[in-house]
Amino acid sequence: MRFEEYRAHDAVGLAELVARGEVSAGELLDAAVTRMAEVNPRINAVTLDLSDVARTAAPGSGPLAGVPFLLKDLGATLAGTVTSGGSKLFADAAAEADSATTRLYKAAGLNIFGKTNTPEFGLWPVTESEHLGVCRNPWDLARTPGGSSGGAAAAVAAGIVPAAHASDGGGSIRTPAACCGLFGMKPSRGRVSFAPQGEGWAGASVQHAVTRSVRDSAALLDAVCAPQPGDPYFLPPPERPFLEAAGRDPGRLRIGFTTAALQSQALDPECAEAVRDAAKLCEDLGHAVEEVKVPGDFPAMQAAAGLVIAASVAANLDAEAERRGRPVGKGEVEGLTMATYRRGQGVTGSAYVQALATLHAFGRDVAALFETYDVLLLSTLGRPAIPIGWIFEDRDQIADRLFSFMPNTQPFNNSGQPAMTVPLAWSGEGLPIGLQFVGRTGEEAMLFSLAGQLERARPWFDRVAPL
Repeated sequence: MRFEEYRAHDAVGLAELVARGEVSAGELLDAAVTRMAEVNPRINAVTLDLSDVARTAAPGSGPLAGVPFLLKDLGATLAGTVTSGGSKLFADAAAEADSATTRLYKAAGLNIFGKTNTPEFGLWPVTESEHLGVCRNPWDLARTPGGSSGGAAAAVAAGIVPAAHASDGGGSIRTPAACCGLFGMKPSRGRVSFAPQGEGWAGASVQHAVTRSVRDSAALLDAVCAPQPGDPYFLPPPERPFLEAAGRDPGRLRIGFTTAALQSQALDPECAEAVRDAAKLCEDLGHAVEEVKVPGDFPAMQAAAGLVIAASVAANLDAEAERRGRPVGKGEVEGLTMATYRRGQGVTGSAYVQALATLHAFGRDVAALFETYDVLLLSTLGRPAIPIGWIFEDRDQIADRLFSFMPNTQPFNNSGQPAMTVPLAWSGEGLPIGLQFVGRTGEEAMLFSLAGQLERARPWFDRVAPL
């Protein structure tokens, strides 16, 4: 199969070709591996090549049978392979079993042939770890593909795969998707199981995927939205498939929009203009659209989330130290990770519970907006993809730079709501600009319907990164 033909189809389309006998799973894998060999040396998206394993795997029989797929090197595990989390500390940590998400991907027929780059423990909105190296954006090799699912987004944007596994604890699906011109849905809290693990970052972290098409995202969520025994919380399965919702008219929605940067000073002018343009597009499509102010104490939320993340890092590294019988040493994790670890070790139980209360109160404040509106529209990022290394150039400015880049994603991890980024705009330099749409908890179907409508009104599938 020629690359042009391979890239002309999304995952659902490739699965249809396999089902009709027009192409084999082996031919699709060959196309993906050939493309990986061509472009990966320039972008460093795929950091573990498992194509030999994929060639000998039993053929799948699910709705996505034969489609090549990549796992993020964080969270989901594949038996017998390393999940490093982007860290030298876990460079040899081979998993004994598949995680629930991996099992469900296999049941859907996906052919997993590699793992993708991520920053250490998914802590950053850029993908620049010491262990796995710098990942680059196919739209501009001097810029980041975002993070922490940067390798996944770069691989999809470069045409290695039409969709890839990703996760999101503060924007890690939406940030890379926005940087790379992709669709990225962060599902509601409890929609996708983390089994056999419990929860990530007090429920802020969720798993799903980055995709080129809306329907691929819907089909993949259909494949994995199955509660597992012992999950700390879960949502009831959808009444109808998300894939069906992606092709359904959403009806007339009440959409509130804002050009605010919720955790920073202001948006880049091009991002602000993209919000206004998207609001006009929604209005032209028949929705009721008006400007709103988003409620919530954002500084308090940010501080509480930071405490929870630090405590979570400390708990994970303390557990690893106990397993090894010695402390985690200098050089085994990155310097900024070690600083986060030390901070987390000082968090008391009382402070942790107070932080959770702050996050719960924040979620209630934000949810109040959705008593009036069906959807909130805002910029996914504060600016288009930033130059590699920019966040870390000045250690005293890291926090300011981080939130000037991603001021609008973390709030909806902590409110637990579904939020999607849609590639509806492009900067003067030709970089993608993502627009974020947020819905009520459990209402991914409505967001998929809106996304499908936007995709039909302003198609992006054929916009190709100049790699």
